[in-house]
Amino acid sequence: MRLPNWLSQHLAALRALLVFTVLLGLAYPLAFVALGRLPGLSDKAGGSLVANGSVLIGQSFTDADGNPVAKYFQSRPSAAGDGYDPTATSASNLGPNDVVDTADRKSLLTQVCARSLAVGKLEGVDGSRPFCTADGVGAVLAVFHRDGLTGPVTRVVSVNQTGTPFLATYQGVTVEPAKNGEDYQALGGVITPIRGDAPADPVVPADAVTASASGLDPDISPAYAALQVPRIARERGMTEAAVRALVKDNTDDRALGFLGEPGVNVLELNRALDQQK
Repeated sequence: MRLPNWLSQHLAALRALLVFTVLLGLAYPLAFVALGRLPGLSDKAGGSLVANGSVLIGQSFTDADGNPVAKYFQSRPSAAGDGYDPTATSASNLGPNDVVDTADRKSLLTQVCARSLAVGKLEGVDGSRPFCTADGVGAVLAVFHRDGLTGPVTRVVSVNQTGTPFLATYQGVTVEPAKNGEDYQALGGVITPIRGDAPADPVVPADAVTASASGLDPDISPAYAALQVPRIARERGMTEAAVRALVKDNTDDRALGFLGEPGVNVLELNRALDQQK
């Protein structure tokens, strides 16, 4: 007996659904679960958990008030929630043009400037950076011209400072402090970052002042680790050579020898420090 055409089509669709459910809903996931149990993969598949957390997810080494614990290497900043929150992993979406503070948020430039000063103070080095003021905000002016974008300068405002401006004058015009709530760009000011006299190659590395794309990066650069070595050696009563040896032991090279950059896993490095007698 020949089935009606519409019924044959429905039965064929049902058979395809059952086949693909078994293949993709059961066999495929179970195959990857089995693959994750293979030696060398089981640790990563399980999250690489240790007593202090996961070596795949960064964490902060700070006290209850958020201050760095001096005897530990410090991680890079995080933009994931309140910091290294796996449920809030995301980029901050702040780019190089984000240089003007608002009433409810500091610009990326000011965040970088403040972090650089803080790291410099912690490590006892020069924390200055180009386009940053001495008090740790973005060195940015709103410059007003007589003819809009051209002509003589008629007014200048330091948009990120409500106190004493970082410059007294600009092109012969006295620099004013900003007023809260004013949008100087909307008023016609040309946003003008001022480089200043900071070194072109800052002492504080870039990864010490910027968050990773996910906000969960557990690694820091060898340069940032090297910057922290004197403090760690001093706080723990170790030689700098011994601390540098631990840094080297916990440094991962480029993937396949040429992809990416070397990285130092901060959690593993701090665990190695705590295991020293």
